[in-house]
Amino acid sequence: MTKYIDVNCDLGESFGNFKIGQDELLMPHITSCNIACGFHAGDPYHIEQTIDNALSYELNIGAHPGYPDLAGFGRRFIDLTPEVLSSSIKYQVGALQRLVDSKGGKLTYVKPHGALYHRIIQNEEDAMIVLKAVKSMGEDLKFMGMAGSRISSLSADLNIEFINEGFADRLYQNSTKLLSRKIKNALIINAEKSAQQVKELVLEGKIKDHQGSIVAIDVQSICIHGDNPAAKTILETIDEMMSNHDIQKRAF
Repeated sequence: MTKYIDVNCDLGESFGNFKIGQDELLMPHITSCNIACGFHAGDPYHIEQTIDNALSYELNIGAHPGYPDLAGFGRRFIDLTPEVLSSSIKYQVGALQRLVDSKGGKLTYVKPHGALYHRIIQNEEDAMIVLKAVKSMGEDLKFMGMAGSRISSLSADLNIEFINEGFADRLYQNSTKLLSRKIKNALIINAEKSAQQVKELVLEGKIKDHQGSIVAIDVQSICIHGDNPAAKTILETIDEMMSNHDIQKRAF
């Protein structure tokens, strides 16, 4: 029986003279894209170009808001007040939403970036602030987050459709936590290893954590990081694996 899975990627992260990722080379291999909103990465020009390219490939478009941390690429926790956190989410999502609308497209979902993504897994108060801010920007906006985390039920409480996400190029510490990037080899750059991880996630609903323990995970979307230097090779290898195992890519 054919299995279907969404494949998402973080894109639009270049800014000024700094080129990050290989967006145009990755788009043919994915079904959804999480576009930076200017706080952790991206600038108006590169964001708009990414939207144009995403629409040409008919990709599902999501907003990828993060902490105001351009220097740290949004991978550092910033202790914002509840009011500031809420406003920052609305500002980022709203800006991307309007740009997408102006091109005749539609913003489908929101996926927080980096430290914010992991913060809301661990902190229910901040999770509710982010979720309520997203809901205020559109009743039909979906929310993408870590599969198996508490955020799924919090989203349900607010009547927000939740997209369970798994990772192709990161090692897991446990069922709802990725291994810190500070630890060697936390980022997977071996394409075969990444494809095997995706195969296990999609076909078996499980994965091995960094210590070799089996972890059960039910996912609807698989993430590959756009700034992973091996992203293109990984995606090509995942395509080949999917073809060999009757798995098809399909946006949620």
